[in-house]
Amino acid sequence: MTKSQKKQQLNIKMLPKTPTGISGLDEITDGGLPMGRPTLICGEAGCGKTLMSLEFIVRGATTYNEPGVFMAFEEKAEELAMNVASLGFDLQKLQEQNKVRLDHVHIDRSEIEETGEYDLEGLFIRLGYAIDSIGAKRVVLDTLENLFSGLSNQTILRAELRRLFGFLKDKGVTAIITGERGEGTSLTRQGLEEYVSDCVILLDHRVINQISTRRLRVVKYRGSQHGTNEYPFLIDEDGISVLPVTSLRLEKDVSSERIPSGIPALDEMLGGHGFFKGSSVLVSGTAGTGKTSIAAYFANETCSQKKKCMYFAFEESPNQIIRNMQSINVNLKQYVDNGLLKFHASRPTLYGLEMHLVSIYKLIKQFRPDAVILDPITNLITVGSVSEVKSMLVRLIDFLQEEQITVMFTALSLNTIVSEQTDEGVSSLVDAWLLVRDIEANGERNRGMYIMKSRGMKHSNQVREFIITDKGLDLVDVYLGPEGVLTGSAREAQKLKEKTGVALRDFALSRKDKEIMRKRKMLEAKISNLQAEFESTEEELNKIYIEEDLKQQIIEKNRDEITKMRRGFEPETKIRRKK
Repeated sequence: MTKSQKKQQLNIKMLPKTPTGISGLDEITDGGLPMGRPTLICGEAGCGKTLMSLEFIVRGATTYNEPGVFMAFEEKAEELAMNVASLGFDLQKLQEQNKVRLDHVHIDRSEIEETGEYDLEGLFIRLGYAIDSIGAKRVVLDTLENLFSGLSNQTILRAELRRLFGFLKDKGVTAIITGERGEGTSLTRQGLEEYVSDCVILLDHRVINQISTRRLRVVKYRGSQHGTNEYPFLIDEDGISVLPVTSLRLEKDVSSERIPSGIPALDEMLGGHGFFKGSSVLVSGTAGTGKTSIAAYFANETCSQKKKCMYFAFEESPNQIIRNMQSINVNLKQYVDNGLLKFHASRPTLYGLEMHLVSIYKLIKQFRPDAVILDPITNLITVGSVSEVKSMLVRLIDFLQEEQITVMFTALSLNTIVSEQTDEGVSSLVDAWLLVRDIEANGERNRGMYIMKSRGMKHSNQVREFIITDKGLDLVDVYLGPEGVLTGSAREAQKLKEKTGVALRDFALSRKDKEIMRKRKMLEAKISNLQAEFESTEEELNKIYIEEDLKQQIIEKNRDEITKMRRGFEPETKIRRKK
C-alpha cells in the first residue's frame, strides 16, 4: 500500500472537523470541532463561554466563508455587538453582508410555570429560518439554561435536549451550545448536556494568590484524538489565544549553525563561534554581575545582523534598559526605532504563570523574532513555585526550539535554598549555562565568568575576569600569579611588578653588554697592535732575507765570473807549455 493510499484510508477513518479559527484551539482539538455535530462549552460565569462561541461564529464568517447564526437567550443583539467591538469584531457589518445572523429570544420562566407545558417546536422553526436565510454552517445557542430554567421534569428535559441536538444534526450545522457550570461533579446545571454532546469543552476561571488565570480542558471528544490537559488561554484585544504546547516530544529539528553572543572573548570560550541557533542559554549570577548587560549585548548583536529580537523584561522598563546600556556603549534605541528590537515589559504579578506563557507565546507568534530574551526569570517565582516556573519554562523552551528561536534567560542567584533550586532546575533545561560570580579580594569586588556547560561544542573550562567599562564588555585571559588566579588591582600590580622586573633585567643586561663591548674593543685594540708589531717584524725579517739573497746572488754571480775567467786562460797556458 502506497503512502497516498494509507493517507486516504486514514482520512476516511478520521472524523470531519470544522476549524474554529481560534488561536491554539484547533491544535488542541486536532483540527477543530466535530463537523455537523453539537459541542458543549460549559463553565462558571465570566470564564469566556460567550466570547469563545461568538469568535467561533466571526472567524467562520471572515476566515472560512461559513455564515453563522448566534441565538442568545440573555443578551440582546445590540449588547453583543457593543461587547465585542473592543475585540475588533464588527457584527453590524457582518449582519449587513448576510454572513452572521444575531437573534435574541426572550423566555419568561413565569409563563412556563403557568401553562405547565414545554415544547421547543417554536424555537426549531425560528432557528431553522435563521439558518436557511443565510445558508449558515455554524450555530451557537447561548445559554442553554434559559431554555429549561422553568422545567423540573427530567424526562421531558432529556427528551427535549435530544430533540434539540437531533434537529441541529439534521440541519448539518456545526453547533456550539453554552451552559453554566453545575454543582459538585456535574459540568452543567442540568447534568445531561455533557452526555448527549459529541464534544465537551470546560472553561475555568480560577484565582490563586490573588492572581486570576483562565484555563480550558477538552473533557471528551467522540471519534477524535485531543489534548487532555488543562490549557491556559488569554482574552485580549485580538480575541482568545490558547497555548497548546503541553509536552516534550523531543523530535524537533536542530541546527548546527552558530550565532555570536556579541562578546568576541565569550565566543572564543565557546569554541570560537558562539551559541547554536535555536538553543537555550542561561546567564545566572548575583546582583550587579552584569547579567542584563550580557543580554543587551546579545540583543545588540542579533539586531546588528538585521535579525529580530524580542526582549521580555520583568524588572526594568524599556527606557530604563536603553538608558543604562548606553553607559556601556550599546545603543538599543536605534533598533527599537527600525523595528528590529521589541520590548515587552510587565510585572510578574500582572498575570499568573500560565497567562504569562500565553502572552509570550502570542507575542512571539506575532513578531516572529530570531532571538528572545527573558530578564530575569527568577522574578516569576513571586507568582508561582519553583516547580511551576520550571514547568512553564519547559513548555516555552519546547515551543522556541520548534520555531528555531534562540532564547537567553537571566536568573538572579542568591544564597538561599529557593535560588539554588531554581538554578538547578532551570539549568538542566538549557543548552548552555554561563555563571557570573563576584570575586572579592584585596578590598575590592571583581567579576568572574565561567561556562558551566555548553552542549554539543568544545568550550573553555577557565574562569575569566569579566570587565564592564564605558567601552563595553570584555573577558580578560586567565592571569596566574604566585598565589593563583589574579584579578583587578592584584592583576595590575603583578603586571607592573613583572614589567618592572623586566626593565631592571633589561638594564642589567644592558650594563653587561656595555662592559663586554668595552672589553671587546680593548682586546681588539691589543690584537690590532700585536698585528702591527708582527707585520713590522715580518717586514724587517723580509728585508734581511732579501739582503742575504742579494748577497748570495752576487757571490754566486762573482763565482761564475771567476770560473769563466779561469776557463778562458787555461788553453793558452797549455799551448805555451807545449811550445
